[in-house]
Amino acid sequence: MGFSGVDTWSVADSASLYGLDRWGEPYFSVNARGHVLVQPRGERGGALDLVELVRGLRGRDLALPLLIRFDDILEDRLERLHAAFARAIAQYGYDGRYQGVFPVKCNQQRHVVEQLMESGRRWHFGLEAGSKAELLIALALVEDPEALLICNGYKDRRYIETSILARRLGRQPVVVIEQADEVERIIAASQELGAAPLIGVRAKLASRGSGRWGSSVGEGAKFGLSLPDLLTTVEVLRQAELLPDLRLLHFHIGSQINDIAVLKDALQEAGQLYVELIRLGAPMGLLDVGGGLGIDYDGSRTATTASTNYSLQNYANDVVATVRECCENARVPVPTLVSESGRAIASHFSVLVFDVLGCGQPPTGAALVEPCSEAEEPLIVRNLRDTLAHLGSVDMGDPSRPTSCEPLQEAWNDAIKFKEDALTAFRLGYLGLRERARAETLYWACGLAIARRLADLPADTPIPEELRGLRAALASTYYANLSVFRSAPDTWAIQQLFPVLPIHRLEERPDRLGHFADLTCDSDGKLARFIGSGADKSLLELHGLRPGEPYWIGLFLAGAYQEVMGNLHNLFGRTNAVHIRLTPGGGYRVEHVVRADTNAAVLQAMEHDPQNLKERLRQASEEAIAAGRLTIDAARRLTQHLEASLGQTTYLEG
Repeated sequence: MGFSGVDTWSVADSASLYGLDRWGEPYFSVNARGHVLVQPRGERGGALDLVELVRGLRGRDLALPLLIRFDDILEDRLERLHAAFARAIAQYGYDGRYQGVFPVKCNQQRHVVEQLMESGRRWHFGLEAGSKAELLIALALVEDPEALLICNGYKDRRYIETSILARRLGRQPVVVIEQADEVERIIAASQELGAAPLIGVRAKLASRGSGRWGSSVGEGAKFGLSLPDLLTTVEVLRQAELLPDLRLLHFHIGSQINDIAVLKDALQEAGQLYVELIRLGAPMGLLDVGGGLGIDYDGSRTATTASTNYSLQNYANDVVATVRECCENARVPVPTLVSESGRAIASHFSVLVFDVLGCGQPPTGAALVEPCSEAEEPLIVRNLRDTLAHLGSVDMGDPSRPTSCEPLQEAWNDAIKFKEDALTAFRLGYLGLRERARAETLYWACGLAIARRLADLPADTPIPEELRGLRAALASTYYANLSVFRSAPDTWAIQQLFPVLPIHRLEERPDRLGHFADLTCDSDGKLARFIGSGADKSLLELHGLRPGEPYWIGLFLAGAYQEVMGNLHNLFGRTNAVHIRLTPGGGYRVEHVVRADTNAAVLQAMEHDPQNLKERLRQASEEAIAAGRLTIDAARRLTQHLEASLGQTTYLEG
C-alpha cells in the first residue's frame, strides 16, 4: 500500500536514505536516471550503470540471481591498502616495509585468488592458508619467491612436511605455531627431512577485544600460545637448533575491529612481545598483525558491529607508529609488517543482484471493502465500515497542537476493538468466514487510511506512539529469488548487516515499507535488518511493484566469506557469477563466467544419482499407464519436465 506525502524526491534523497553517500564511497553512487552507478576504480575514473550491466548480462543468458564481481575493485582495494602503508612508513620514518597476505578462507574461488595474485605481484603479495586444502591452493598460486605463505590453522604431520618441502621449491612458507603440541611435530618433521620451515608463533594477547569477535583475544581464545607456552616453545626450539628459523610473531584480535583503541592496545602488547623474542635469541623479522581491518557497512563511522571508527589510513598509521615506537625504545630493528586483511580487500568487489517475484501485504482489497445491504452485514462489520467512512472526513485541526491526532487515535482504537469483537464472534460461531474476512479487510483499510493522513502532516507534528508504529504494521513482504543461506549466510548466522537497496527507480520516492523473504521453506530465510541513519531498522523503504516490470535489488559489501560459507539449504546452489573488467572508452569486458549449479549438480552433491531418479520415474510412469491413471502423452510430458529441470539452475526462471 502506498503513502502520500511531499511529492518532491531526488536521487540525492535516495542516496541519503539508503546510505549510498556514506558506505558507497568511492565505488557506488546514483546517476541521474535513478540507477546505481559503479565506479570500479574509484575517483580514478570509469563507471558502469549497474542496471544496464545487468540487462547486458541477462542478454548473455545469465539469469538472476547474479553475483557480479568487479576485478577492478579488487585491484583498487589492494592499491589503497599498500598506498596507506606506504604513506604511513614515509610519515613515521619507518625503516622497514609492509608485505600483506590474503587469507584464502575469505574467498577461495579460483578466479578471485588468481586475480589477487596477479594484481598483487608488484607488492610481493602472498596468501594465508588455514587448512591443507587451502595450502594446496596457495602452493600452486604463490609463484613469487618473495611472497609470503602464512600457514595457520590445525596442522598434522603431512601439513608440516608439505610446508617444509615447499621451502625447497623456493617458496617462503611460514608455519605458525598456534597450539603447543605442534612444536614437537615441527621438530620431528624437520629432523626427518633434514630441513626446516620458516617458523612463526601466535600469541594469546591479554588486550581486550571488542565487537562480535572479541573472544579472539585473551585466555579463552581458540588459537595462540599463552606466555608460559611461548617461553617453553622458544626453549624447545633452541634445544632442537631451530631457533634461528623463528622469524614471525602473529596475533589476531577479531575479524572486524570496530574500535581503533582496541588495535592500539594489542599493538603495544605485541610490539613488546616481539622485542622480547629478539632478546631471547630469535632472529625474527616479521610481525603479523592478523586480520580485522574493518569495513564500514552502514557508513556511520562509529565503533559499532556494522561500522568502524577509523579509516584505512588511520589503521596503517597506528600499526606503523606503534611498532616503530616499541622497537626504537628497545633499540632493535623494526620488522617487516604483515597483515591478513581479507575482509577489507574482498568485501566491496562483488554485488549480488536478485529479482523480486511478488509482494504480500495486509488485505485492503476493494472487493471486500465495498458495502453490502444492512440485512446481509452484521453489526460488527458495519461498525468497522462506519469507522473507515468517518476517517475520510476527520478534521485534524491545528497540526502543531499535541491533540491534533486525537481523532485518528480514537478511530484506530475503535477499529482495534471492532476487529477483536469480530474474532470473538467467529470463534463462537456467530460470524461466518466471509464476514470475518470482510471485517479484517476493513480493519486494515482503516489502518491504511490513518497512515495516509499521518503522511500528509508536517514532519514535526507530535504523533502518539500507537500510531507511529502503524506504518510498520502495514509493511509488505517482498518475495526474493535467492537463498539467504546460500548467498548471505552471515545475515542469519551472526546478524551481519549488509547494505540492501533497489538498483533502479531511485529517482522515485519509495512509498512502502517491507522486508524480503527468500525461496527456502525456512522462516529464518529472510532479510529483515537494514542500515538506517543511526540505528539499524527492521523494514526497508521500497517501491510498489509494476505489472510486467522487474524490480531488482542489490546486496552490497558481501564479497568476503558469504560465498564460501553458504550451504545447500533446500538444495539451492551457487548462483550465476561473472567477473567484469572496465575497458578503454567506458565499456566493460566479461572476463569469466561461472555458471550456477544445476539441479542435477546439487542432487549429486547429496549423493542422489539423476539417472537413477529418471529411471524410477519412468518405472512409476509405466505402472500408472498400465493402470489407466496416466496417458502416454502425459508421461512423456512429465519426463520432459524432469529432464529440463535437471539441467536448469536451482532458482526460479519465470
